[in-house]
Amino acid sequence: MAATALLTLSAVSAAPAAADTARKTEHSSVRFATFNASLHRSAEGELIEDLSTGDDGQARAVAEVIQRNRPDVLLVNEFDHDAEGRAAALFQENYLAVGQNGAEPITYPYRYTAPSNTGIASGFDLDNNGEAVTEPGAPGYGGDAFGFGQYPGQYGMVVYSAYPIDTSAARTFQEFRWADMPGALLPRDPETGESFYSDEELEVVRLSSKSHWDLPVRVGRGRTVHLLASHPTPPAFDGPERRNVLRNSDEIRFWADYVTPRRGGYIYDDEGARGGLRPGARFVIAGDLNADPKDSGGPEGGIRGLLDAPLVNGRVAPTSAGGVEAAERQGGANADHRGDPARDTADFRDDAPGNLRVDYVLPSRGLPVRGTAVYWPTTDDPMSRVTSAASDHRLVWLDIR
Repeated sequence: MAATALLTLSAVSAAPAAADTARKTEHSSVRFATFNASLHRSAEGELIEDLSTGDDGQARAVAEVIQRNRPDVLLVNEFDHDAEGRAAALFQENYLAVGQNGAEPITYPYRYTAPSNTGIASGFDLDNNGEAVTEPGAPGYGGDAFGFGQYPGQYGMVVYSAYPIDTSAARTFQEFRWADMPGALLPRDPETGESFYSDEELEVVRLSSKSHWDLPVRVGRGRTVHLLASHPTPPAFDGPERRNVLRNSDEIRFWADYVTPRRGGYIYDDEGARGGLRPGARFVIAGDLNADPKDSGGPEGGIRGLLDAPLVNGRVAPTSAGGVEAAERQGGANADHRGDPARDTADFRDDAPGNLRVDYVLPSRGLPVRGTAVYWPTTDDPMSRVTSAASDHRLVWLDIR
């Protein structure tokens, strides 16, 4: 199996802002956050072009949201990946390190990004429409890629950190095959009962629509917290076989198995090492998981199974006043939701699916939680317009001691 190429940058010319440095004492809290920032573009290279100056309005709004919340360890979903990491560097240099609308600049000495399955041609007709499309950008290409995307790296991920990332111990699971998960919810044709994928396709179809990363972050002397980062496929945009619904559930289940002793023995990483997380290791599961425990129509397991996993503190439920206000003001599908709108993290279409809780920062049991919130300001706050201009998702943060 080919090793996954990693890009890590452990030195940045500017030191972290004084206010951030002061927080990082031996007994301070560490803020973990996830933010689907929608920093994806329609063509390869466009994000690099947009970030090459400090003038992109959306990127400025994203940077301001980050600066107002000041996370120490930040996962950004939907950030187009490039092999040289130019976009990640440009966002730091031209946006995060520049104060936005009076916000304090923020500098991360460490960042991490790695390849994504999105937009990588599979060579097969994975959407079963009669044609295997292998030319990036061509109609139907995204449906036949290992993860939906019009070009390699679209909708990728990047992590920014104030603390060292132990890249020598990092694990990626980009190439883990879906069929290698015991009890995998592999899609079937509901009319014939036969597998939606051929035997040849099952030999190559990957579980992760982007990737799954285990990044050990050294938050203090002798203290490591594993950031478990991913961005499962939306449980939509498929057919009666529900291949995306089922894949979303299994992508989320992967983390539940990974952190539960004796359940992750089947897992192998991109370097061939087998097994789940070491027993006793502390972790934070972060990302846009594209699943709401109350209002997503998925199979049993998935997000509910992750929240109920024995070593996951699923009781952590960040809230906001802005989510409540938005649900009441927008109406539509929100009126029929069973979930608490204070827990919503994404402002989706009012008719369907409405606003949902899809973004998570979940600590392992035993990690002392000092606070958590969804950053969704109410409309009387000037930052309400900024958050809307940044993304349809809201940043979610968690402070641990």
